[in-house]
Amino acid sequence: MIFQPAIIALLLASTVSVAMLLAATPFALDVIRHWNITSGSERQLQLERRTYLFSTLAVFVMATQLLSLLLFVFNADKMSVMFVGAMCAVGTLNANAWGFPALIAQMTVFFLAAGWLAVNHVDSRAPDYPLTRIKYAALLVLLPAVAAVLWLQLKYFANLRADVITSCCGSLFSEDTKGLTGDMAALPPLAAMVAFYATLGLAFATAAFHAQTGRGGVWVAVTSLASFGAALAGIISFVSLYIYEHPHHHCPFCILKPEYDWQGYWLYVPLFLATACGVGVGAVQPFRRVDSLRQVIPALSARLAAIAAVSFLLFTAVATIQIVRSNLVLLGS
Repeated sequence: MIFQPAIIALLLASTVSVAMLLAATPFALDVIRHWNITSGSERQLQLERRTYLFSTLAVFVMATQLLSLLLFVFNADKMSVMFVGAMCAVGTLNANAWGFPALIAQMTVFFLAAGWLAVNHVDSRAPDYPLTRIKYAALLVLLPAVAAVLWLQLKYFANLRADVITSCCGSLFSEDTKGLTGDMAALPPLAAMVAFYATLGLAFATAAFHAQTGRGGVWVAVTSLASFGAALAGIISFVSLYIYEHPHHHCPFCILKPEYDWQGYWLYVPLFLATACGVGVGAVQPFRRVDSLRQVIPALSARLAAIAAVSFLLFTAVATIQIVRSNLVLLGS
């Protein structure tokens, strides 16, 4: 099963990413120790020339990690037909103990990569590259995270067995399930809706306010992450019910399937884009007082905040349309 094309692509992407970050590690340590943009020494000139190469490699790694999340989820859904008892990606991820940890690790790296890309972008726009040490130190932090993704994927894919009877999504996303997923599924619909729209509205307002005024950048990141959690809880507790037109089907993965017109992608793509942009806004805020970045960061931060605001609005609109179009009567039923 490990020889499935999508699995090979995921493992290859993670392996190449880890290899590139390992190759960049000695250079990153050299930069942290010796980088001095005001120096005209031979060492500094060599460092400056090599940063173009290693920064390009790092951007490739981060972009790969962004795309890998989409491929991982898409592959998990497609492989569900191979397992007895699986209805969607939940069954595939439940086929062994490593599936959901691998997904969570991939999601974590997704947002870390988004933050690093934002920092790298503003640094490359300044004439003195003031964040060079910081972004290469961040690569050293990202290396174990990307390596953990590779290790979890290897454990997960290597231990997949087609003869295993796995559990369906109903056993994980049910009001009677013990744990976080069960708690989200059991949320009262009205309370969940109020929290859903209030949190998303706050995230939209914070991002739009920052895009217009340049203030409150840290709060854009905070409200974006909070809205990400509230959005997932809302999808599980009530949005999915309206899509399925079933009062007890809470699965956030079945909505990715063709029989539901892939409506989940219209929800998840803008949600992840909005959150990633919000994280990017927050990642660059600590450096907004650096002299050479006083003009660079506000411009990028405003663009990212504007994208986040539009994406949160799109996510909310799609969810609302799905609710309005549904034949399910949930409130007052």
